[in-house]
Amino acid sequence: MSQTPKSEKLFNRAIKVLPGGISRNAIFRKPYPFYAAHGKGCYITDIEGVKRIDFANNMASLIHGHCNEALNDAIKSQLDKGIAFTMGTEAEIEFAEYMTERFTSFDKIRFVNSGTEAIMAAIRASRAYTGKVKIAKAEGAYHGAYDYAEVSENSKPDNWGDIEAPNNNPVVFNTPKSALDEVVIFPFNDIERAINILDRHAKDLACIILDAIPHRIGFIPAQKHYMETLAKWAKNNSVLLVFDEVITLRADLGGAQSWFNVKPDLTAMGKMIGGGFPVGALAGSNEVMQVLNPLSDKVLFPHSGTFSANPMTMVAGHKAMQLFEGQEITKLNNLADRMRQQINEAISIADVPVCVTGAASVSKIHMMAETPTSYRDHFKTKKMKQLENRLIEYMAANGVLMVGTCSLILSTAMETKEIDRFSETFLNAMRDMKDEFV
Repeated sequence: MSQTPKSEKLFNRAIKVLPGGISRNAIFRKPYPFYAAHGKGCYITDIEGVKRIDFANNMASLIHGHCNEALNDAIKSQLDKGIAFTMGTEAEIEFAEYMTERFTSFDKIRFVNSGTEAIMAAIRASRAYTGKVKIAKAEGAYHGAYDYAEVSENSKPDNWGDIEAPNNNPVVFNTPKSALDEVVIFPFNDIERAINILDRHAKDLACIILDAIPHRIGFIPAQKHYMETLAKWAKNNSVLLVFDEVITLRADLGGAQSWFNVKPDLTAMGKMIGGGFPVGALAGSNEVMQVLNPLSDKVLFPHSGTFSANPMTMVAGHKAMQLFEGQEITKLNNLADRMRQQINEAISIADVPVCVTGAASVSKIHMMAETPTSYRDHFKTKKMKQLENRLIEYMAANGVLMVGTCSLILSTAMETKEIDRFSETFLNAMRDMKDEFV
């Protein structure tokens, strides 16, 4: 008899109407996904009644955890007024005023519906502004589900090619070669090789897209020299600099871009700026954002979206950002530092070939002894993936929910006790798995 009969019953219904029984691969697991019943604070309870600490937070979108009272009050206040209109609302303007005041590189902002859509808009705006077509990105970096943006995000040793000129590999079968050809791939955290590659394509590049703590590269922080040198190169070559802050905006009061001596031309956002609702945004300088202006004599980038800037998202996002300032950011980042320190202590005590990377309030555990600094260093063998899955399942069975990439994303609802609980459970997992590393 199944120990999770409610989940099995739901999955048997789902498999009949959803490919693989799911709508997003992020929740995929065997024999079937966990199904949520409700969440409160940093805890989530599944339909079987099992309560877990949530270190996934809907893939970094729930900066304040579940059912934050101040957020809920803001959402309820808008609900009775209407959820969407073919009209503008003051809520959109108020949120835009807040964002452009908080972030120094934002003169104008345009709201969209997801991080993927924000990156799409950034690429299209860059092409419209520069009159050039190609984009450049780091090997392994995830920038959303878009033909151009996802090139070479999952390259493998048998197809990634020479490090001096990485191959352009598709994610989706039969992606047009024409799309692949418009993307320039350079190695992450390797400035000399990156510049050599970019120099060869300078006259054709519309933009460079950078992520300071790229998730699919394992939340490995970008080196300061790497980011600032690429930014300088972009400026010197009339190539737009795009920061992907869909996840990293949580890193500091001014986002991760505030860590570097740079000012991006465009910034793509999503996740936490929606207060739990689907959201994206593109912000940047007055000059570049002008391509979106419908008052222009010639509109270079006509843009619209049925649910863009809907008042529910605007109200929730505005409140979420107001609740994530100053002390809350410091507290959350300090909790993450404590967690990474305790993870390292557990690794040492258990004496296993494991390491942890991350910055601010995001981290990833790697099933390797040496700390990776690049995508190719971080690449996971089949054995490593098996060990990751084993850890994720062990933690879930003992009350801790992780991201399927073996990542950890904190929320302001967490306290020291949740971090300590994670570390204790992780140490037990490492002790239990020790013989499997051989």
